[in-house]
Amino acid sequence: MSSRGSGTSGAPGEPERLYGAQRPRIETVPPFTSSAGQEAVELAAVAGLVLDPWQKHALHVGLGERADGSWSAFEVAVNVARQNGKGGIIEARELWGLFLGGERLILHSAHEFKTSIEAFRRIETLVMNCDDLRKRVARVRRTTGEESIELLSGQRLRFLARSGGSGRGFTGNTNIFDEAMILGDDAMGALMPTMAAVKDPQVWYFGSAGIGRLSMQLARLRQRALDAAERGVPDPSLAYLEWSIDPHVTECPRDCTEHDDPAAPESVARANPALGYRLSLEHTERERLTMGPAIFARERLGVGDYPNDSADTWSVIGEDAWRALASSDSGASDPVAFAIDVTPERSHASICVAGASGRAVHVEVVDNRPGTDWVVERAADLHERWSPRCWVVDAGGPAGSLITLLEERLGVEVVKPKAREVAQATGQFYDAVTSGDIVHLDQAPLSTALAGARKRDLGEAWAWARRGVGVDISPLVAVTLARWGLTAEVEEPEEEVEPWAAFG
Repeated sequence: MSSRGSGTSGAPGEPERLYGAQRPRIETVPPFTSSAGQEAVELAAVAGLVLDPWQKHALHVGLGERADGSWSAFEVAVNVARQNGKGGIIEARELWGLFLGGERLILHSAHEFKTSIEAFRRIETLVMNCDDLRKRVARVRRTTGEESIELLSGQRLRFLARSGGSGRGFTGNTNIFDEAMILGDDAMGALMPTMAAVKDPQVWYFGSAGIGRLSMQLARLRQRALDAAERGVPDPSLAYLEWSIDPHVTECPRDCTEHDDPAAPESVARANPALGYRLSLEHTERERLTMGPAIFARERLGVGDYPNDSADTWSVIGEDAWRALASSDSGASDPVAFAIDVTPERSHASICVAGASGRAVHVEVVDNRPGTDWVVERAADLHERWSPRCWVVDAGGPAGSLITLLEERLGVEVVKPKAREVAQATGQFYDAVTSGDIVHLDQAPLSTALAGARKRDLGEAWAWARRGVGVDISPLVAVTLARWGLTAEVEEPEEEVEPWAAFG
């Protein structure tokens, strides 16, 4: 994740102008030692194309190079609302590939023929109106379906429409996918095998917010970026940049400050880097009135509908295996351990318990509610009634902020597993389900969490992914930690000795 800031300015006595954020809200970039981005920016300027800071940033990270000169990012994705200037980045990248990069074939495709033709006409104008570039052109083909620019040195830029099935069999050094929110498996299946024979190829995706099942490829790229943010480690081959807001969810309280208000001008600035440059707030307000809130959120604020390959498919633990362990007669017996977890957005929190139930371990969601302001008092009530052997909270997770309050209120030290112990707890939970050594009450919050659960790498092991799963994962994390708490080392309080006992 990166900076979400936007800026304002204005002359004395004039209203301040709101400027769009020049850095994306979601970003992952593989490390690089140098970049051809500045060359692309300068060449674009020679052709009369002056770029905004955010466009320059996209080129800088997208054209990053490793020490051996190869691309640091095999795939580059720019996800931003319409009318912000994606076309300028595309044109600068294509000009660089043709005139400086020596790329033999650049393929530019769009979902619709008219979009592809419009892109061809824009870059043709840039090239033919610049003496330094025009004199290097051998021919420009304007025949329908054959639109291309070819240089005297043999480099070619071809324009295709994906909807017609064209492009199969071509092997491009660089492949530009415009309208990437309409890009599915067929197009990618036609492309990827051809790139195996190309030395140091690159794929660029340009699109706006996802529109459901048609946005499968963009959804996969976005999920990789979210996974990288969850791990805190960049994706090794993807540069992904997304300008969007983080909208409120249904469970948000009225005074929520953790999410962006779709009605606020600052939200428009956060999702539209061209605001104040080529896009005005007055225009976006007219759009808001015309579109309605849902469409405006998608088209102007970047709030997309992204399909998920593994959504609700019980991809980690099978549904049949989990349901088979349900038992309405099960219950936890002493000793018991409690655990607390909170979603990354702090929209929900869960308190869960684990205890022996015959030879198995009973796990249960004791409470699962919106927000976090209820957690400490509820924990105090449970602590008084159950006298558990321990309370477990992952100090590195969202619930870590509650630990001090919990310890003060409960009068005990909370057990704080290290990262390797969180991974061990997850592995032990998984193994217990596999061996049938867990029983549960088939509670909806826990089942829903398991249905949408995914893994995140944690060293050589894995733990539950909290971000990007689309469900409240806190019940699953909490029962996992509670089960681990049954055998975790707990520091027993020292027994107080009466002062006179030593002289008895």
